[in-house]
Amino acid sequence: MDKEFYFMDGEYVESTKAMIPVRTHAFLYGTSVFEGIRGYYNEEENQIYIFRAKEHIERLFNSTKIMFMEPKYSSEEYLDIIKKLIQKNNYRENCYIRPQVYKSACKIGPSLSDNTDSVLIFTIKLGNYFKNDKGLNVCVSNWNRLSDNTIPPRAKVTGAYANTGLMITEAKKSGFDDAISISSDGKVAEGSAMNFFLVEGNTLVTTPAVSNILVGVTRNTVMELAKEELGLNVVEREINRTELYIADEAFFCGTGAQIAPISSIDHRIVGNGSTGEITKKIQALYDDVVRGKVAKYKKWCIAVY
Repeated sequence: MDKEFYFMDGEYVESTKAMIPVRTHAFLYGTSVFEGIRGYYNEEENQIYIFRAKEHIERLFNSTKIMFMEPKYSSEEYLDIIKKLIQKNNYRENCYIRPQVYKSACKIGPSLSDNTDSVLIFTIKLGNYFKNDKGLNVCVSNWNRLSDNTIPPRAKVTGAYANTGLMITEAKKSGFDDAISISSDGKVAEGSAMNFFLVEGNTLVTTPAVSNILVGVTRNTVMELAKEELGLNVVEREINRTELYIADEAFFCGTGAQIAPISSIDHRIVGNGSTGEITKKIQALYDDVVRGKVAKYKKWCIAVY
């Protein structure tokens, strides 16, 4: 197996030697923030394109602001590090990139102040997150999504993913593929770890940015493509639970999930139980855009080689 490298506080380190002390604050208290970014391999060009890296890094910086952290590098430096890391790992396939800023002091007590910040960036080879091509069978979770005044979903805080872990685990133990989360006010928030859309006729509906969701880069991409390229109406509004059961189509979206069709919710068939026509169009367009195959949107793709 070829060596893989990670980036840790200014150095490219062999993955097998990339270690943190067991008393690291982020390990003890979940005090770190991160981003998930994808690199897509374009076979015709023998090129990997990093999709919307600038937007992801901007969101990482926003997360650090919320959590009293210092990102330590500029956006341009993050981009350069990520490109060099993929080059060192010599990928020629789809990959996942995870930059993470974490509290690295070896101290007891959850305070974020007087606490050093460190940066870790690693990459892995990654294909499709969901393996179910026929559409996902999902449920509405019994666990509420965390609120902005608790652990803000607007920031990608690692500790908050215990909430996600409970949702996914209970969903799968009950025979579902994943879950839809509900806010404490009873309104639909998003998926367990991805954004959510439903389709009503020629209208794409998703929850607003202020509805206790992570404001997704893929979400924003889908909204723009739907309006500009497919001529769909796109509406951000609150969604009631029962609307899930009468939607024409539904899908998750996210860096990991990509565009993931939903075939049933709480044992109610969505549409005819197959991937809907609008979802198929969004899926196909998105797959081309992320690989740099659509000239208009190549501005979103950063070449690695």
